[in-house]
Amino acid sequence: MRTRNLVLLLLISAAAQSAVAQIYAAGEEGTFSIIGRDPATNELGMAVQSHTIAVGTRTRGGKGGVAVFAHQASSDPLYSSIGVELLEAGMTPQQALDMMLKSDEGRDTRQVSILDIQGRTATWNGPATSDWKGSKCGVNYCAQGNTLAGPGVVAAMAKSFESSTGPLAERLLDAIDAGEAEGGDKRGMESAALWVLKPLSVQGFGDRELDLRVDQSSNPFVELRRILNAVRSGEMVTQANAKLTAKDLPGALQLATEAEVKSPTNDAAPITLAIVHLQMGDKSKALADIRRAIALNANNKKQLQLNKNLEPLYSDPEFLNIVNTP
Repeated sequence: MRTRNLVLLLLISAAAQSAVAQIYAAGEEGTFSIIGRDPATNELGMAVQSHTIAVGTRTRGGKGGVAVFAHQASSDPLYSSIGVELLEAGMTPQQALDMMLKSDEGRDTRQVSILDIQGRTATWNGPATSDWKGSKCGVNYCAQGNTLAGPGVVAAMAKSFESSTGPLAERLLDAIDAGEAEGGDKRGMESAALWVLKPLSVQGFGDRELDLRVDQSSNPFVELRRILNAVRSGEMVTQANAKLTAKDLPGALQLATEAEVKSPTNDAAPITLAIVHLQMGDKSKALADIRRAIALNANNKKQLQLNKNLEPLYSDPEFLNIVNTP
């Protein structure tokens, strides 16, 4: 019964798809992207780049624990919203894609790839999308693109993902970096996005494990990497503080140091280092950490005087001079 209702929904939505196609046709984007799966963590994700503004707002969709979708060239979010319903009703990615394409009058202008939580894939390259266009699906990924410098872009993304290890987000970002090294979007760079989904990842409810976007930049690859490194640095600081609570000072020192290296602009890292050094009895290093934290963020002058972990310094002349100097 549910599948029958979805078929009716597809028929009804054909006109809506046509209307959406007309809206997006004015902003057709040359795009290359990769969708991937990590079976060890049950994460699904996508990395994408285009010489159009804010490509991350329109080319991706999915649901944690179900599937991730790339819909580009002439983007249509109905592919992911309806596609999730079809997959949850029991269809394979190929069955879902075939059904959606049949009901879409604008299918020739679209590029669509689907990767589900089981690792099954389906892909479509509309004949009216701009050359070079193409896609490759392998174990736990699909790489695709249009308006590309050549087939080497997709091949490089696929090779990168197949040969990489580590967190899914970094593997996806490495893959589009590899695609750009082969020429990427032949018109150049402008925006990029990185998205990772995992069931119940946000306070036990939401599925967005990671959602990063660079909507306009002369080099969105560098900026997206910087933001991801800042996220990882913040995670390391949280872990370092947990080590502090557990009285594991060497462990906290290592993590806080790595956090500062990962993102030198993260002022939370030197603050944690100051607390670690103070508890280790090294006041001079703690004060040096505090100076770096204030140099990064002047608001720390006031906040550090309220930090109970630094209470042994509250009456220290050097500390007071640092936090009270205009």
